[in-house]
Amino acid sequence: MNPTRPRVAVVGSGYWGRNLVRNFAALGVLAAVCDRDEASLEAVRKQYPGVRTCMALHELLRDPDIDAAVIASPAETHHPVAKELLLAGKHLFVEKPLALDEASGRELAELADAQGLTLMVGHLLRYHPAFTALAELVRSGALGKINYIYSHRLNLGKIRREENILWSFAPHDISMILALAGEEPESVHATGGNYLHRRIADVTTTHLDFPSGLKAHIFVSWLHPFKEQKLVVVGERKMAVFDDTLPWEDKLLLFPHEIRWEGNVPVPAKAQPERVPLEQGEPLRAECQHFLDCLTTGRRPVTDSEEGLRVLRILNAGQRSLDTGQAVRPGAGTPGRFPAGVFVHETAVVDQGVTLGENVKIWHFSHVLSGSEVGERCNVGQNVVIGPDVRVGSGCKIQNNVSVYKGVTLEDDVFCGPSMVFTNIMNPRAHIPRMHELRSTLIRKGATLGANCTVVCGRTVGRYAFVGAGSVVTRNVPDHALVVGNPARRIGWMCACGGRLDETLACPDCGQAYQEGPEGLVPRQ
Repeated sequence: MNPTRPRVAVVGSGYWGRNLVRNFAALGVLAAVCDRDEASLEAVRKQYPGVRTCMALHELLRDPDIDAAVIASPAETHHPVAKELLLAGKHLFVEKPLALDEASGRELAELADAQGLTLMVGHLLRYHPAFTALAELVRSGALGKINYIYSHRLNLGKIRREENILWSFAPHDISMILALAGEEPESVHATGGNYLHRRIADVTTTHLDFPSGLKAHIFVSWLHPFKEQKLVVVGERKMAVFDDTLPWEDKLLLFPHEIRWEGNVPVPAKAQPERVPLEQGEPLRAECQHFLDCLTTGRRPVTDSEEGLRVLRILNAGQRSLDTGQAVRPGAGTPGRFPAGVFVHETAVVDQGVTLGENVKIWHFSHVLSGSEVGERCNVGQNVVIGPDVRVGSGCKIQNNVSVYKGVTLEDDVFCGPSMVFTNIMNPRAHIPRMHELRSTLIRKGATLGANCTVVCGRTVGRYAFVGAGSVVTRNVPDHALVVGNPARRIGWMCACGGRLDETLACPDCGQAYQEGPEGLVPRQ
């Protein structure tokens, strides 16, 4: 890496990504912009001639001239994109949140440390001159013991559907409060209101209780008649207000109010506010420059991965509190329900009586019905239905728009491609109930079911078999068979690694050789 001018790529040039592109270009280090939207890339090419653009992340991964990347893509992509970039040896600046669950965030932090790479999280307001000055006032004791902190972040829009208001607005406030408190809360209690979508909170209030007795609350909303961005810190000696909607000279005011006791009666003594002088500058520019400084000096960022994990713990605790209606201890799982590392998107529904293994992820608008079991490390995509009474093994990937009906069993490491179809009744009629005629379907370990294929009920797809996209399975599929067409017919054999076997039943990719067995192929000893 060039110690004075690292080359930076920005991944995602949408609403917020455009601001990052602008700042890194102004700092003279913008080398590339990656985005899946061609119109966004065309806008980049017009505004920044000479900056490389691409639609595929792998082009950045294999470019040795890219030293660092900035991730401004949707929050649900942060973990997989960051992991690939770290494995490729790129320093990272990840917009908030670092990931969607603590286990994923911890994986990124450990990977960055193991690779000797900088990993910074974009908690922008920690770099605002007003907050920097406020933090110094607290650190120096000018406010006295801090009793109470509250933050309001309110506006009309920008309304999101991929995340609720807690995850969209509150991370910056959580980051600031944790920095001022110097400790983590022992209890988080969040309440919210869902008005535009029954599963996505538009307004939340989050209460934090700290071991020292400090209290804090965060009020966020995108359904507010006017914009308010205010952080109030109440100390025993003085009170401070950071209001980012006011002119620069009034953004940080110090109120030397105090409470006097007169005849055993507390009497407030008010005083005129004092302006705290600030150095002017765009917070985002300061944040981007700080990232570059960390790259060239090797210092850890102010908002490093550990700070990102602390914020993530509070966000997850707040979300669990919203889901359960109870106060939650940060870092603790939902008692008696989900084990460590489980992520369930706020638009997803998991019925009572469902068992989820560790590190399961269930994404937007999916529904797991009662009596179902989903093994550890499974990834359930968007708009998926599982159950009732379905067993899904460990390590399975169920892509978008798949329904795993009652009667279907997936063993470990099964891949269900987008919009593939299971059935469970051979001759259904809408007006005749036939669930008593249900026929069981078994998908054995490691099998792959291609996009838009159909598996007719009562069939078994063998171990590590591969069903081609759009195929219709009407008979049992042997272990390691490659089948395509309607009806699906075997046209070859597949290795467990995913490579197609040659005429000698050997895999050209990994070298494993096979021989015929009672249910298809078996590895040759």
